[in-house]
Amino acid sequence: MPNAPLSRPQAWLSWSSGKDSAWTLHMLRTRGDVEVVGLLTTLNREAGRVAMHGVREELLDAQAAAAGLPLIKVFLPHPCSNDAYEDAMRGAIAQASTSGITHMAFGDLFLEDVRQYRERMLADTGIQPIFPLWQQPTEQLADRMIAAGLRAYLTCVDPKQLPPAFAGRIFDERLLKDLPDGVDPCGERGEFHSFAYVGPMFERPVPILPGEVVTRDGFVFADLRLG
Repeated sequence: MPNAPLSRPQAWLSWSSGKDSAWTLHMLRTRGDVEVVGLLTTLNREAGRVAMHGVREELLDAQAAAAGLPLIKVFLPHPCSNDAYEDAMRGAIAQASTSGITHMAFGDLFLEDVRQYRERMLADTGIQPIFPLWQQPTEQLADRMIAAGLRAYLTCVDPKQLPPAFAGRIFDERLLKDLPDGVDPCGERGEFHSFAYVGPMFERPVPILPGEVVTRDGFVFADLRLG
């Protein structure tokens, strides 16, 4: 009898709910060298929202269901010290290791200090960090995302880097044309954060309704609700 095919290494994907996480999932499924079996995300325990992105937990749940993957939720206190964050993440990494996870994927693009931090967190754990989008030119990357049908709402804007009116806009060709000079097309320097609601990584669109725009803690947030 022929030998049974070897199973692929299993990975969790660090999932912010944004376009880069979503595109990383698409890339990993296209490559096929690892199998993404879960989405690891952090939430503000008090607010029930994704940290920084401000996305409601029920939207996150609907998004993961559309992607056909389970969520592994790490709840963080607010405010959250770096020690508290690292303690929570060490618990998640231990859970991954006992679940047979061998790889942790990240959607980082070019910030070397962020990559080095993630690599330090996973050092000596037996879990290998992978960065499928690393150093891809962000202008071309943004164009590829949009051409493939990925769309996302900008849920958080740093008004020190981008006008507040961009909060709540859709990540599409028009938005890219309207971005001021010096703003990264993928928002990699924290200019904006997003929520991906349709694209090739999803079995169906996530139905959402735009809500109010508010300023909180120095950032501008556009609230989203399930449609």
